[in-house]
Amino acid sequence: MAMSLAVLLIPIALLLVFYRVVLSGDAPITVDPAPAIDEARRAAAFTVLVPHELGEDWHTSSATFNRHDGGATLRLGYVDPDDDPVQLLQSSVAPATLLRSELGDSAKALGNVRNAVGVWRVYDARPGERAIVLTEANRTIVVVGRTDLANLETLATSLR
Repeated sequence: MAMSLAVLLIPIALLLVFYRVVLSGDAPITVDPAPAIDEARRAAAFTVLVPHELGEDWHTSSATFNRHDGGATLRLGYVDPDDDPVQLLQSSVAPATLLRSELGDSAKALGNVRNAVGVWRVYDARPGERAIVLTEANRTIVVVGRTDLANLETLATSLR
């Protein structure tokens, strides 16, 4: 019986190694955010800021721009250096509505952080998530994810 299992398990193990090593099966899928960013800029609903110089260990995993009744929203999804998901939102939706839908009803403000872009409010969002939020007259920027505060700040600091 052990021989029968070995005959089955050895090819499966070899295929798994081939997938992970040769085909980079564990690497995050990277998308080009340029079309969504261009669409958001053409819509002119808010001034679009784009991350610069994040480094090779950050990967863009999604990018969408949507218009809806309450305004417009640009969403850029990332995989950070710790392989955690992080999302950057820029929106002209009213801040109260946006924060309730993106951070949850039980989000709690924890304090502030300052960088070159402005003063960001730190939130304890949905279970396991942290967020930093910059609210301006015509735009709200939210950086949220299941990662540590340092990675959220890195993304926020890179915006230009």
